[in-house]
Amino acid sequence: MVEKVVEVGILFDFYGKLLSSRQISVIELFYIHDLSLAEIGEELDITRQGVYDTLKRAEKKLYEYEENLGLVHEFKKNTLAIKSIIEISRDILTILKDKDKIASKDILFKIEKIENTGRKILKNSREVGN
Repeated sequence: MVEKVVEVGILFDFYGKLLSSRQISVIELFYIHDLSLAEIGEELDITRQGVYDTLKRAEKKLYEYEENLGLVHEFKKNTLAIKSIIEISRDILTILKDKDKIASKDILFKIEKIENTGRKILKNSREVGN
């Protein structure tokens, strides 16, 4: 259940504004405020079954948005690429501190990796933006 809460939370962060106001309320009350279906029903003046149906439709929409748009997938991919850039940068710092004879070749290789990773991130950003 915790995994689904996290997953729906992430999808909601990306696509929540695309849901109806009722769906937004139900998702927030259920996943963020941890209210039961009955409590949400009382809060919104609808039946428990109505809350359940609204919740399931909202979840389905969030998953469909991700399937069609893929923003969460791209975000995760870019996060991994950025972590790679940070790791490569740390490697360059280590090489510079050691300053041996092959350092310049290692540094050049690392800089090329940083440049290529940056280009991939930009390319992915443009694809998502279009």
